[in-house]
Amino acid sequence: MADASTPDASSANIPPHQRTADTPPSGQDPAPHGPVLNRTRRTALLGAMFLMATSAVGPGFITQTATFTYQLGAAFGFAILISVLVDIAVQLNVWRVLGVSGLYAQTLGNKILPGLGWALAALIFFGGVVFNIGNIAGAGLGVNAMTGMDARIGGAISVVIALLIFLSKKAGVALDRIVVGCGAVLILLMIFMAITTAPPLGEALRQTFVPDQIEFLVITTLIGGTVGGYITYAGAHRLIASGNTGIDNVKAITQTSVLGIAVASVIRFLLFLAILGVVSTGTALAEDNVAADAFSVALGDIGLRVFGVVFWVAAITSILGCTYTTVSFLTTSKTKDRTKNWYFLGFLVLTSVVFLLLGQAPQTLLIMAGAFNGTVLPLGFAVILYAAWRRRDLLQGYKYPKWLLILGVLTWLLTIYMGISSLGGLASLWTEG
Repeated sequence: MADASTPDASSANIPPHQRTADTPPSGQDPAPHGPVLNRTRRTALLGAMFLMATSAVGPGFITQTATFTYQLGAAFGFAILISVLVDIAVQLNVWRVLGVSGLYAQTLGNKILPGLGWALAALIFFGGVVFNIGNIAGAGLGVNAMTGMDARIGGAISVVIALLIFLSKKAGVALDRIVVGCGAVLILLMIFMAITTAPPLGEALRQTFVPDQIEFLVITTLIGGTVGGYITYAGAHRLIASGNTGIDNVKAITQTSVLGIAVASVIRFLLFLAILGVVSTGTALAEDNVAADAFSVALGDIGLRVFGVVFWVAAITSILGCTYTTVSFLTTSKTKDRTKNWYFLGFLVLTSVVFLLLGQAPQTLLIMAGAFNGTVLPLGFAVILYAAWRRRDLLQGYKYPKWLLILGVLTWLLTIYMGISSLGGLASLWTEG
């Protein structure tokens, strides 16, 4: 992939403490004017932020939210709250460790224990394949809802669009701008839906903090679909590729991660409220595609078209995020762009073919992928926390905040507990699908 930036010796050799606001970070092209550089850097940071946010609210999340809101009603707000809190703790640590070190997660893992990084990469790859099958299916469903076109053709067209973006000469810039635009579209459509369905806000608020029922499999599945697997590293790996790394960029790294979490959280709660507004009326929805039926009930004939737009936008950004991040786990900083392009092509073709052969119902597949990623999350997060705790040398001597490390450890223990609690449910979920 021809990224937005390439290494430059003139900036790479400038010590962090001597850099100014107009000095390109290591790994970025020098710019003759400060404002030009600032715009480039701002676009890269926004791209990383929205890549994380849109990856976390793909078709899997839409499917999960619609299905579980239909099953649990307002009590599902509690699961979203827990997923947001876990998201905050995980992403703050992941962005800080990887951003300061400037190392991809698998490289960091291999430096801690040889082979550990590649074991993590193998798990991320498997989860990425499963998730991207669902993403492509979601794109096909979105196109079908918008135009009536066969879902398989719609999925294939979406894959071609994604591949063209990756193979473009300015792929990094194109990726950043597209995910930012798509994120804005999702937010606007979710606001429109939430206002239209007029959900019971008081009941939703109460059960978000004091739910009538708690389902650990639901919580783990939601966490896996919004922060587990490749999604954990999507924004941070894009940040590393843009060159905005190191101790001198800690403030920007933290702000970007927090804003990304905020964007994802807003979209999550808006979608939940939009579906809840329909569910609270007692309307029966089609269990094999709850989300589409909810949009149709809320908006009438145009509802299916709006659902198609929402689902396709969520799917195409998730295809981009999943492909980009999964391939980043198969490469190193020395991997040539031509090789990366072949990886992008291979990954997209593989996941497209598997979906066509598998024929698994998209709703079950997307929920199952989230549950799997939720069980993988503790391993990858352990690598991050160990580096923060014991490997200051990998963080360029950075003194890691104790409060952030403690928050991370408590969250890690929680993910282990939920992952173990959900293993049995994960097997039965696939069998029932």
